[in-house]
Amino acid sequence: MLSRKQQVLKRLFDLLISMLLLVFVSIPLILLLVIATLDTAKKGLFVQRRIGQFGSPFNLYKIRSLRSEGHRDILAIKKSETPFGAWLRRTKLDELPQLLNVIRGEMSLVGPRPDVAGYADCLEGEDRIILLVKPGVTGPATLKYKNEDSLLLQQDNPSAFNDTVIWPDKVKINKAYVLNWSLKKDLYYLWVSVVGVKNASKEID
Repeated sequence: MLSRKQQVLKRLFDLLISMLLLVFVSIPLILLLVIATLDTAKKGLFVQRRIGQFGSPFNLYKIRSLRSEGHRDILAIKKSETPFGAWLRRTKLDELPQLLNVIRGEMSLVGPRPDVAGYADCLEGEDRIILLVKPGVTGPATLKYKNEDSLLLQQDNPSAFNDTVIWPDKVKINKAYVLNWSLKKDLYYLWVSVVGVKNASKEID
């Protein structure tokens, strides 16, 4: 588990990297938001309530990729997805606005992905250790399931597969991340999130 000193180090690292990144991506981010607005005929910045640290909800920012909101079923999501939105989701560029969440202190660059109500806020026992850290833009579970949409679309019952297979595995991975945190691992997960590496979710010493 992270000590107080480690929490401060992680926060300083998040602030430094996020502010530097925001300087470089601000113009592309504005351009993507404008295109998303034109593409979906709705505001390009999508705001959704997610579960954060200590189980507290917060507003997560994304670039809009769907024509309509409120879909939780993968088939409905794919039907509502625009071609530009599909590209955004595939490249993960729709997550760029979450740099603002990091700067605001609601998220970390690396950590468990923040989920909608009904998952993280329902964790029990030792699994609730995941809620002691801020949710991340990327992380080991995110990297392992970077093709989660494709995996779900291969299932006869995507929702059941997510709840009985993917979600429990994510919990296991995220618990290990919290219990064995190090700045070296955060740097590794950030690096492979950008360059792409096979088996990127593996634990490192």
